[in-house]
Amino acid sequence: MSCRIIDGKALAEKIRSRITKEVASMKTKPCLSVVLVGEDSASKVYVSMKEVACIGAGMKSRNIKLPESTTEEKLLAEIRALNADKSVHAILVQVPLPKQINENRILESVAAEKDVDGFNPCNIGRLHSRSPTFVPATPKGIMRLLDEAGVELAGKHAVVVGRSNIVGKPVAALLLAADATVTQCHSKTKDLAAFTKQADVLVVAVGKPRMIKKDMVKKGAVVIDAGTSRDANGKLAGDVDESVRDVASAITPVPGGVGPMTIAMLLENTLRAARNQGCK
Repeated sequence: MSCRIIDGKALAEKIRSRITKEVASMKTKPCLSVVLVGEDSASKVYVSMKEVACIGAGMKSRNIKLPESTTEEKLLAEIRALNADKSVHAILVQVPLPKQINENRILESVAAEKDVDGFNPCNIGRLHSRSPTFVPATPKGIMRLLDEAGVELAGKHAVVVGRSNIVGKPVAALLLAADATVTQCHSKTKDLAAFTKQADVLVVAVGKPRMIKKDMVKKGAVVIDAGTSRDANGKLAGDVDESVRDVASAITPVPGGVGPMTIAMLLENTLRAARNQGCK
């Protein structure tokens, strides 16, 4: 079977080009503020990528970098200031946060109208009631990739491996809203392969290198690999082994699949936030 590669990089470039043109026509440029606490190397890379993407799209980027020792109250004060700042249209708090900070409390403190990550309880509720304001960037990117690939979801069995608030739970909600029958698996699921082999559409978002093998995938399945981590040799790897291409009908690569779409969807959410706040 020939496996089609779903090119997230190409689609992301198309979306970013459209956004750049729209931003160029605006008198007030959208502004995204990213808050980074600590010295996590991966977080620094992600924040830099977001800054470059914003500037490339003609948006304003404001990064706030705080030391590892920052208290929860100090961080909350920073977010309250950003919530009140009318020149800032979008706020993103980079996770993970240092252990002394309650991550949920921080994410919940971001004003719903500026919460381009979609983690405020209001935005989570709207997502599950099928009237979202902001959909988390990675799940939104996954759904756009499936649409671009022409995957019909209604009536199909979609299996999601992972239950994080960032990817697993919201993508399951979006698949359900698209009329798929959804099964959600996680670290406590017994006999994972028994479920993954039933999937017409398999979405994996765990962060364990190459955990999904060829014999765990149904012939003809569409496979979305949303995992990115380093293997024992330090090589970048997805959650899905390359041998899966022997049986899948379509698959997203790592890198070049879901990752570029996450950045594109963040820009799209930032543009929407600015529009919602009256920017023209």
